[in-house]
Amino acid sequence: QLQLVESGGGLAQPGDSLRLSCVTSGFVMDFYAIGWFRQAPGKEREGIACISSSGGYINLADSVKGRFTISRDNAKSTVYLQMNSLQAEDTATYYCVTDTKWGCNGAYFEHEFDYWGQGTQVTVSS
Repeated sequence: QLQLVESGGGLAQPGDSLRLSCVTSGFVMDFYAIGWFRQAPGKEREGIACISSSGGYINLADSVKGRFTISRDNAKSTVYLQMNSLQAEDTATYYCVTDTKWGCNGAYFEHEFDYWGQGTQVTVSS
């Protein structure tokens, strides 16, 4: 059974950094793109990052470009979201996603995804 498990969230101050991890199991992650979404209370879900199966292509939303980056270690079946220069607006629950149908490209965040992790909470506050 395909599973995604996020970790690494917590409380941070503005300007701090956090690294989220998404550990996958139940499938061969090497062949599939992985993405990150987030949802803040009262706001719509937002796609923020995806990475291609090889790691050679990355797509970042404008809201996080220049501050966040995504990477993957296929040997560890893990995808990372490095978040730097955190802002209060980054407060949200962060989810990793995948779907065998979609590759990481400019339209990735428009798709519906079959597989979601349980989410990890990030709170940025002084």
